[in-house]
Amino acid sequence: MVDQNLVIKIAVLAVYVGILFLIGILASRKIKGMSDYYVGGKKMGFWAVAFSARATGESGWLLIGLTGMGAIAGYSAYWVVLGELLGVFISWQFMAKRFKKRSDAFGAITIPDYLQSHFKTSTHTLRIIAASVLVVFIVIYVASQIDVTGVAFESMLGINYKLGALIGFFIVLAYIFFGGFVAAVWSDFFQGLLMFFGLVLLPIVVWFSMDHGAGITAGLNAIDPTLTNIMGRSSDGWMNLFTILGFSMIGLGFLGSPQVYVRFMSIKNKKEIDKGKWVACIFTLLTDTAAVTIGILARIYFTTNGQDPEAVLGNNGEDVLSMITESFLPTILVALFIAIVLSAIMSTIDSLLILASSAITRDFYQKIFRPDIKDENLTKFSRASTIIMAFSALVIALIMNYVSPDRQIFWVIIFGWSGIAATFCPVIILTLFWKGYSEKGAIASMISGFVAVMLFNFVFKEIETIGAYFVAVDVLFPSFLVSMLVGLLVSKLYPPRKEALEMIEQIDNK
Repeated sequence: MVDQNLVIKIAVLAVYVGILFLIGILASRKIKGMSDYYVGGKKMGFWAVAFSARATGESGWLLIGLTGMGAIAGYSAYWVVLGELLGVFISWQFMAKRFKKRSDAFGAITIPDYLQSHFKTSTHTLRIIAASVLVVFIVIYVASQIDVTGVAFESMLGINYKLGALIGFFIVLAYIFFGGFVAAVWSDFFQGLLMFFGLVLLPIVVWFSMDHGAGITAGLNAIDPTLTNIMGRSSDGWMNLFTILGFSMIGLGFLGSPQVYVRFMSIKNKKEIDKGKWVACIFTLLTDTAAVTIGILARIYFTTNGQDPEAVLGNNGEDVLSMITESFLPTILVALFIAIVLSAIMSTIDSLLILASSAITRDFYQKIFRPDIKDENLTKFSRASTIIMAFSALVIALIMNYVSPDRQIFWVIIFGWSGIAATFCPVIILTLFWKGYSEKGAIASMISGFVAVMLFNFVFKEIETIGAYFVAVDVLFPSFLVSMLVGLLVSKLYPPRKEALEMIEQIDNK
């Protein structure tokens, strides 16, 4: 007998996928050259850019990771909301316009383009390092997102993990193959709308559907009083400090991550940035708060005093969203939430694949090996490199599933996110705000950030006496500090070239 609920879910997903394909086909008509494929010809409006930047920046982490964190950590998970909101606000308010002005003056369409032009470098060293790091961490990040796609299909639809991963993979590959950056941004806008309304409305529906008891605080206290401690759940004050830093410093990743900043390159003009800022901030505040709140409500509804929450809610609470939607929503809305989860994942995959493709096509092939080739002749190569990066990530995702079936998938996502952020965010910040920053300093920042992520993740976390503190703070914050400090020191030893300083001065004074 056919399961009617499954039929409804698949039908809703089919409509969702159909819309994505339509976006890809429409976007393909606007692709005339490489600038269109990678930055939409720099003609994108603020609504599309703001929603795309936020959807790309959040990924499946928002819907499955942050809801789970709310369930496991309680009130202290709201530090993530504060950290991300500050990161998004600072990025749009103080960095976006300056970055847009300079990248336009340079004619840059990739982050390595921007860096190469900013320092007026005479060699390709900086471009090679930047593009190489991008490709490495993006492939890891995309692999983790494909992994989450398989998990989402398995947990929410009962479809085999591998089949689910393949379905999601081919959906996203198809629409970006044809439509490039324009398809990614338009689909992100559509998917961002789904994420926004789904997340904001769900905790309201759950709250009015469940037995409130004495309220949220009393409900959490009845399960475990430490859940209502905003300053952390440990009796060790230092552990609480490191945990709060780990939660709040996730927002550092919005201060220069290439997948977000390439959207500032694509926006029509600086006036659109002022409008987009409020859209991005409101999106972040409401969706992040809603995600944590969903987790807290799930903790109250599904667990009792003395229970292991991960035994009920999955590793790191990753089953929270599927459990709460199945319990409180009709089948058709459950199906819509499956589409929303896939939206969060795919909006990140598409952007990252475009970014990795640009590193291969623009920064390696064109700028280093074929400087004579024109932009309009590279569209086919761009699509081919997108496919190669995508299949590389797919292979890694399937290997991860085979080698480590009990992996905690969202810490793999955070590792990829942290690797990109720690390598590039200090570099972008220092290029925008410190004229004493040099090419050698930027190279040192990127290398030290890259190495620090590896060391903090694979070495410091394993040290018996202090490892637990580094697990709590995670890798982004300490790696970010290392990258920033090394860049400052090396730039003091090897100052920037005079002609580079004069060029930046001229651009800023226009």
